[in-house]
Amino acid sequence: MDTELVYTGTTARIFHHNQAMEELMFSDQNRLRIQSVESTFHHTGKTLLIPGRILVGEGCLLKLCRRGPKPKVFFLFSDILVYGSIMLPGRWNNNQQIIPLEEVYQEDLEDGMAMANQWLIRTPRKSFYVAAASAEEKLAWMGRIEKYRALHLQSKGLLIDRTAVENFAATWIPDMASAICMRCSEHFNVTNRRHHCRRCGFIVCRTCSKYRALLPNISSRPVRVCRHCIINMQDGQEQGQKTEKGKYWKKNSLEDSPSQPKFDTSSEGELEEQDGYQVPTKWFKSQQENFSPYSYLKPEHIMPPVSGL
Repeated sequence: MDTELVYTGTTARIFHHNQAMEELMFSDQNRLRIQSVESTFHHTGKTLLIPGRILVGEGCLLKLCRRGPKPKVFFLFSDILVYGSIMLPGRWNNNQQIIPLEEVYQEDLEDGMAMANQWLIRTPRKSFYVAAASAEEKLAWMGRIEKYRALHLQSKGLLIDRTAVENFAATWIPDMASAICMRCSEHFNVTNRRHHCRRCGFIVCRTCSKYRALLPNISSRPVRVCRHCIINMQDGQEQGQKTEKGKYWKKNSLEDSPSQPKFDTSSEGELEEQDGYQVPTKWFKSQQENFSPYSYLKPEHIMPPVSGL
């Protein structure tokens, strides 16, 4: 009996020791992998390594930008979703975008003409279509995003609301979808260029989108909106100033304000990226679940890349 107690106690100590070593090894590997992701954005990205954050996986997804589908590198963490433009595959990314998982809402979609295996990611600041290389990879991405979103919300004591979509940004309609303004039907050409209304996502001409409005969920600065949305915003909120012609104009429209504040006209979809880069998504086995082991795209990712490369 005494021998069994001694044996059992020793076994328990060995088990706890091995468990502690595995947790320490996992923590060190996770830290190095996050540092590796940080280094691919060089000095243009924000710090990603914070206590408690786990890197779940990475992969290349197609993102429907205004000029068509573009490959983007995506990184799923336990609390955020990060993506960026691919400058040098596996080594250098740019234009880092960070989305808190509590702000993410996903909608499954059927295959479209532009992209197969697509789905919609909606957030208050930006909504966009993404597509995976296969149906299996799509389900894996959607499942993991939703799983870690739920875990993150639970850790913060927040409710999982799948229906609150009224504050999400509109998805931009790609340039190739229309050769005419979707408000006045004028044809686009070299001088009459395409623009996007930030409120409805429609493709509009300069004349139909010369208004600016503050959409707090998208930007702290006034952004481009179309005539139709300006009228709807005025009808739904306070009435704007009525001109002699009986039309309503926003107080910060280009006509009425001689000194305009700086507008937020940036769009990461307007940047040029490299095409033709597609690699399978790789997943990491976290301590919270039993997904298949993670393997990085390149062996060098085990350690942070050498700076300057």
